Amino acid sequence: MDEPVKLLTIGGSDSGGAAGVQADLRAWAVLGGYGMCAVTAVTAQNSVGVKGIKFMSSDFIKAQVDAVLSDYGADAVKTGFWGSREIVEDVSAWLYLYKPPNIVVDPVLVNHKGEEMFSLDVTQAYIALLFQIADLVTPNRYEAELLTGLTVKTVAEMETAVLHLHALGPKNILIKGGRDGDEIVDVFYDGDTITQLRSPYVNTSNTHGSGDTLSAAVCYWLARGVGMGTAVSRAHQFTAQAIRSGAGWRLGAGHGPVWAGTKG
Repeated sequence: MDEPVKLLTIGGSDSGGAAGVQADLRAWAVLGGYGMCAVTAVTAQNSVGVKGIKFMSSDFIKAQVDAVLSDYGADAVKTGFWGSREIVEDVSAWLYLYKPPNIVVDPVLVNHKGEEMFSLDVTQAYIALLFQIADLVTPNRYEAELLTGLTVKTVAEMETAVLHLHALGPKNILIKGGRDGDEIVDVFYDGDTITQLRSPYVNTSNTHGSGDTLSAAVCYWLARGVGMGTAVSRAHQFTAQAIRSGAGWRLGAGHGPVWAGTKG
C-alpha cells in the first residue's frame, strides 16, 4: 500500500468547523492526504461571527512545527491565520530552517467582509518573510488590495494585481474569488503566463472556508508531484464542487460552510 502524502497546515482553529485547520484537514482527508497541524490561534466562532480569539505563543507554535517536521516531515506546508508580526517572524524562521517543499501561503489578513484585521506591520512581515519562501501565495481580492494598494474588483484589475504581487517575491500568485457575470474567476500567474480559471457562480451564502479549501487542495496536488498550473486548476475545480455541494443546506443562521466531502 502506498503511503499518503504528508501535509502540514499552520493556522487557526475554527470551533464552527468551517474554516481554518478544520477546513484544511477535511479537504486533505477527502483527497487522500495525511493531514497534520500546528495551531496558531483558537477561535470561538460560528456561522454568525467570531466571539473570541486566543493566540498561541510563538514558542508553542514553533514547538508544534518542530514536533511535526523533525519526525514526520512534510511533502507540503500551507499557512493560514497567523495574526501577529511575532508569529510571522518566528515561525517563518522555523520554515527557513527546515526548508519543506511546496510552501503555500494563504495570507489571512482580512475578514469575510473585506475588513483589515491586523496592523500594517503584520502585512509587511508577510511580504518581507513569508512571501520570499512561498511557492504560491493565494490572496482573495480584498487581501490583494491590501497587499498592493490597488483596487481589485474586475478581472482586468486582478490581472494587474497578480503582476504586482509576483514582484514582491513569491514564485506564483493566485488571486481567488473574482466575479465576472455568472462566473467565479480565479487568476493565476506563474511568472510567465496569466491564466483565468472560471466556474459557474453559485447563488449561496455558504462559502465559508472556500479559500482554505482551495489553498489546501493546491497543497495536496503539489505534494503529489503535480505541476503548479495543474495543481491550481484541479484545486479550483475541487473548490467549485465543494461550494455546489454545500449550497443548499442550512447548518446555522449565517455564513455557512462549503462541503468538501461526500454525500450521505
